[in-house]
Amino acid sequence: MNWLFVAAGAMAGAPLRFLTDRFVQARHDSVFPWGTFAVNVVGSLVLGLVTGAVAAGAGSSRLHLLVGTGLCGALTTYSTFSYETLRLAADGARWPAAANAAASVAAALGAVFAGVGLAHVLWA
Repeated sequence: MNWLFVAAGAMAGAPLRFLTDRFVQARHDSVFPWGTFAVNVVGSLVLGLVTGAVAAGAGSSRLHLLVGTGLCGALTTYSTFSYETLRLAADGARWPAAANAAASVAAALGAVFAGVGLAHVLWA
């Protein structure tokens, strides 16, 4: 039965990722993959918030399956991040590729820690 929560979250997360990526990328005239960067950072923040809420007893394991695993799992995209970084490097944009790799990891980790911290402030 848990798989239904994951599937329901993913059904919302996948189109949200696509639409958000297109919306953000259309507003930037650069080779940097801002859309993928944005969904990965926002998804990490939401995952941290949900994980912190569940750890504090303010959310259920079903909430974690629905939002954490399903929505955030489909919203964020490591494979696209990897592919876009590879494409930048292969196209000769080595600095943007390196910046994408470093900034994406740093920002996503910062966002998940911020989400957990925010959950602690709100529910601990």
